Amino acid sequence: MARVREFDTETAVDAAMRAFRRKGYEGTSVQDLVDATGVGRGSLYAAFGSKEGLYLAAMDRYRECYAVPLVDLLRGGAPARELLREVLVATVDGVVRDGSRQSCLIVGATTERVAHDARVAAHVRATTSSIEDALRDVIAEAQESGQLPSARDPRDLARFLMVTMQGLKVMGAVNPDRASLMAAAEAALAALD
Repeated sequence: MARVREFDTETAVDAAMRAFRRKGYEGTSVQDLVDATGVGRGSLYAAFGSKEGLYLAAMDRYRECYAVPLVDLLRGGAPARELLREVLVATVDGVVRDGSRQSCLIVGATTERVAHDARVAAHVRATTSSIEDALRDVIAEAQESGQLPSARDPRDLARFLMVTMQGLKVMGAVNPDRASLMAAAEAALAALD
């Protein structure tokens, strides 16, 4: 007879996500995960199969917490310029609020795992593609309605904004100075013209 799980999986995944954000995949030991989650090693392995299984679950949770709400915001129908500015300001504010305590799990996974882990790469692609697609739709609609010039391809501009957002996260980890990060965000917004 199978044992009943004695811990809340979602709470454990949230705690693991925070641990992976602080130390990265390689820097986070199984003992770190046990300490962070309060769940025994055997129970973690029974629930997730491996450290990588828990990492993939943490990546799914990260998408639910950060990417899905962002996509929902982008699909909400607000005026494009205001919306895109709000997204970049929120990115800057998130970086400044956090400082260098935790990294973006997507940035960390990209630099640490994507090159040699196909499952992590698929998770990263799915998350970034969903955001890029939503950005592309906002830009295309704004171009069609005359809110933004139509000289550039909406997909190219969406990718540019994705690069900007991820770059803000990386540079913010180096120096979380709001004025500097906002200057870069404003330059990106001006480039849309």
